[in-house]
This record gives sequence, structure tokens and C-alpha cells, in this order.
Amino acid sequence: MISFDGAFYTIADPRFEMTIPAWEGYAPDTAREADATITFPDGSRRYATFMTLDVIQKLMDKDARTGESLGGRYFWCSDLIIIREAGFVGMAAAVRDLVESGEIVQACGLLDPVDDAREQ
Repeated sequence: MISFDGAFYTIADPRFEMTIPAWEGYAPDTAREADATITFPDGSRRYATFMTLDVIQKLMDKDARTGESLGGRYFWCSDLIIIREAGFVGMAAAVRDLVESGEIVQACGLLDPVDDAREQ
């Protein structure tokens, strides 16, 4: 289930909750890239960046024009999960599969716990 509070989209799954900032021009069905915080029932959190292949291609083409990254000869992004199709549903499915396989630990960086006293 996807909910929206005006600033963030939240995808609820029994095994995790994924929070994605609401970037202008991005919608749950058409987003080709997103940054997400994945929170687990035990309170642990991980970070992921999602991109489709066409987004990566556009970034590399831009770098070829600007000379960055050896003229677009490489691209890197920490905690990257490449998805074939746009949309939050596919992003959540990838996280679900990574959780089920145990590979989420290698794929997505661990975030510090939320400090409730600092958040207030």
C-alpha cells in the first residue's frame, strides 16, 4: 500500500516500510529514480537509490558532454538498485526480494538508528 503525506510517499509491507521523498514531477507509477529509507520492524534502517537503465544512460551521456567521470566512461552511486521498469511498486518488489534472500545487507547501507529525543 502506498500512502502520501505531502512530503513523503510511504510504501507499507509486512516486512518493511519504505519512505521516498516526494520529488517534483515524480509520481508513484512513473518514477524512474528515487531515494528511499527502508525501515524494518526492529527499527533498523537501510538506504537505497533506485534508477532505471535509461536514467543511468542519461547521466552517463551528460557526463560525456561535461567531461565528468572520465567523459562518461563510468557511473557509480552508493546503495544503487537498478530496476527495469519505473514505479514504486517495482522498487518495493526489489526490496522485498532482497529482504527474502538476505541480500539486503549487502545491497543497502545501514543507517544510524533514529534518535527519538533528537527528532522532537
